[in-house]
Parts: sequence; C-alpha cells; structure tokens
Amino acid sequence: MSAVPLQGVAPGPQGPLGKVFSVDLLARKRAKHAITAITAYDYPSARLADEADIDVILVGDSLGMVVLGLPDTLRVTMEDMLHHARAVRRGVQRSMLVVDMPYGSYHVSTDQTVTNGLQLVKEAGAQALKIEGGAEIAPRVRGLVRAEIPVFGHIGLRPQALNSMGGYRVQGRTQAAATKLLDDAHELESAGIAALVLEGIPREVAAEITAHVSVPTIGIGAGPDCDGQVLVWHDLFGLFSSAPAKFVRQFADVRSVMQRGLEEFREAVEARTFPSDAESYHLSTGTDFHQHPSPAVPSCEK
Repeated sequence: MSAVPLQGVAPGPQGPLGKVFSVDLLARKRAKHAITAITAYDYPSARLADEADIDVILVGDSLGMVVLGLPDTLRVTMEDMLHHARAVRRGVQRSMLVVDMPYGSYHVSTDQTVTNGLQLVKEAGAQALKIEGGAEIAPRVRGLVRAEIPVFGHIGLRPQALNSMGGYRVQGRTQAAATKLLDDAHELESAGIAALVLEGIPREVAAEITAHVSVPTIGIGAGPDCDGQVLVWHDLFGLFSSAPAKFVRQFADVRSVMQRGLEEFREAVEARTFPSDAESYHLSTGTDFHQHPSPAVPSCEK
C-alpha cells in the first residue's frame, strides 16, 4: 500500500502549488493553455523559475555553451548533465524537471540509452528526458518509455547534429523537408513521446505539426502556434553581449544590472567606502582589547 497521497483521477492544469507532470502538459494542450518552459543550470536559477510558476524547467545540454564556455553541445558529458541536474533538482518543487541526454549517451544502442536514462532519473531526479532526432531514434524512445521514463522528442534544428546539418540552419523550409519533419513527429508520437520540442523551423510547419500530433509541442524559434515556448535562461535575461538569434526576445537586461553592480563594488572597495562601520562587527560592550604594535615593515631601500 502506498503512503503517497493519490492524485486526482482526472488531471488538469495544476494550480500554483500543484506539481507538474507530463499529463498536465497534455491537459494544457487540450485546454489550449500555453505551456511555459525555461532552461536552468543551477540551484538559484531553478528556484527563481519554480517560484515564477514556470511549467517546465529544462536542464539543457546548452549548458556546455552558456555555462562551461564550450563552442558547442557535442562535448557535454553525462557527468556534466548529472552535476547540473542535481543542483537544479534541489531548487525545484512545482515545475516539471526535464533533462537533456547529451550527445553520445543514446546514439549507440537502446540498452545504452536506457542505462544512461535510468541514471539521470535515479541520481538527478529527472521527471523526463529529452533526446534529439526523428524516426531513427524511435527505438530509443520506446526503450525509455518501457522503462517508465517520459520522453521529450526534439526535431528541426538539432544542435547535436551540428556537423551533419552544416551549422545552425533553419530546417524544414522546402516541401520535402517539411514533410519529413511531420513524418518524424508522427513516428515519435507513435513511439510514445510525452512532448515534442520544435526548434528552428518555419512557423507554418510548426503550426501544422502542432495541429496533427496529440502530444504538446514546445517551440524555440518555431513561431507562436506551438502549444508552448522555451527559451535559454541566458538569452531571456540578455546575459551575453553578442547579438541573439532572431527568435530570442530579451525580457530583462540583467547583464547591465550585474555589470554596474560589479563596477560599483570595485569602486567602493578601492575608495575604502565598503565595508562601512555599520557593515562591520564590533567587540562586546565593555571589552577591553589592546593590540600589540605591528612589527615595522623592513625597508627595501639600501
């Protein structure tokens, strides 16, 4: 007998205090209630996103570029993902935690995929895993689903396919390419995905896929017709000075605030106005403390 309270038999969109699961995302799609998602890579970011009632927090392998300073996501390891996912897990109470499977962790075999997937669930607390690819990865999806692990698919622009795609290029712009994306979406749906990320594809194609699959779609650079939207944390807050991608909207200029704060800190330390007496600790009242004179500093002059 379980000691865990039973959830409602007819799950719907959870309130501010309700834990979000994949079934809730499906209910949102059916109710035409937009799904919100954001990447996070550490405990404080996760807490902020969770407290803001963001539905899905994704520990993306984009951490390789925005946190670790790598040129792409291909060098991100399972150890990297486990480390950051554990930190994020500690900051999450309500949001659904989804973790990227890094490049090379699911490409060899279904057995390898399930082994690595179980590790991300058991050791990092992932509620679902995201893997990139179309029909060719359907067997991997089925393996994870058989292991009771919800899966987010990811088609369109796939950063892990950077080399084979010839760079970060919008996908699905021709009739044949768009049809292939729709076919891939159906294959992944049949394999049992819980949701589907659509990245870097024409708005019209994303709308068609969203209308023809039963699972929620979450767009990034795929137009406003998806069931939800996701952005990278650092893009949303404008933390880099480089020009963002076309689809990025900066919702706050946090970089400027942080930059000015650092400059003011430096200026205050150099001017010896920080810390002030009010920001310093003092001896207990009545304590008599006499410091021995400091030894003279030897002169360097001859």
